Amino acid sequence: MRVEPLAAHHPRDRFTSGVPALDRYFRAQAGQDARKHLAASFVLVDGTDQVLGYYTLSASSILLTELPDTITKRLPRYPLIPAILLGRLAVDQGQQGKGLGRFLLADALHRACRSDIAAFAVIVDAKDDAAAGFYRREGFQPFTDRPLKLFLPMATIRSLFA
Repeated sequence: MRVEPLAAHHPRDRFTSGVPALDRYFRAQAGQDARKHLAASFVLVDGTDQVLGYYTLSASSILLTELPDTITKRLPRYPLIPAILLGRLAVDQGQQGKGLGRFLLADALHRACRSDIAAFAVIVDAKDDAAAGFYRREGFQPFTDRPLKLFLPMATIRSLFA
């Protein structure tokens, strides 16, 4: 298994995560977003290039006022703080329950950590409480007034890969 940037030779039509919005995006939009530099898609493939899962990364920002006071007291008073958005993460239904979601998340965090782009945190917008629980178990913290929007500071991510 390996993670690589989405390319034209990766078959997208058979991918089914069980979440129609994630499947539609992957089949119809991910390639266009990559070509337009709106989001970078990365796929987990097996030896036959079957797509087992995918995630997307893109530039984003956080309103300083959305973060908990314990965090903001250590940050400059800029209205917006740079971040990396983990916009989508999905695993094919036939591969779920095998730890591939955690594997993809670790790859996304490592890729964000290696980036030459400055960012305070990786952020996610969880689709529901179950997804938010997955991210919380991995160390993500909820935003002040939005429990489904979570963040993981880059300092924490760097310590994971030190």
